Amino acid sequence: MAIIHHTTLKPTKLDLLTSWLPTRPWYTGTGEPALTKAGGFRLDDPEGAVGIEFMVATDASGPDPVHYLVPLTYRGAPLDGAEHALVGTMEHGVLGPRWAYDGAHDPVLVAQLLALFEGRVQAQAQSLTDTPDHEVAHAYTGDGLPAGEWPVKATDDRSGTEVPTPDGTTLRIHRVLRPTAPDATAPDTTPAGATGHVIGAWQLPDDTRARAVFATLRPAAHQL
Repeated sequence: MAIIHHTTLKPTKLDLLTSWLPTRPWYTGTGEPALTKAGGFRLDDPEGAVGIEFMVATDASGPDPVHYLVPLTYRGAPLDGAEHALVGTMEHGVLGPRWAYDGAHDPVLVAQLLALFEGRVQAQAQSLTDTPDHEVAHAYTGDGLPAGEWPVKATDDRSGTEVPTPDGTTLRIHRVLRPTAPDATAPDTTPAGATGHVIGAWQLPDDTRARAVFATLRPAAHQL
């Protein structure tokens, strides 16, 4: 169980993302982002060593707000071989130095996200300790996903990140979120051609709730 410490971070997560987001191929803005933390959820690392957060960051710098999904991992030491995925370093008021990574490249996050698809783990509230997040929906209709960790080779494109798994399934993380319903009670459906989905929620600038597909799974025959 991850313990949420309400303390200081220097620089803040949004400070790091303001510099990092424009370097991503799926960033749609043209200048410096104007970011707010709009929602998301967490997953627990079974070993208790890595913080796992799926953050929705809303960019208000353009004519219309854009909502980005940024999965992040927080570590107490650098992750070997993941220099390309480093978002930045922070000083945590309780835990000390923390290395923040793009979680799509972190084996711990990928393993726990696959477990979430199958319902083997429970999504947790973003800012509360030991509190399930019941707005997160998941489904999987395949034959079983790989368990455990393996070296991750993620690839970014114009709208998301794809991560191949050892069994040929492709995990796709949707970076630019497209709301599917204005409230949290709308039906959840798996996108066409997918064998699984994770749907999450966040707060819109007008204080209403939005939902969208955060991640999908596709068998090898349906890879994009």
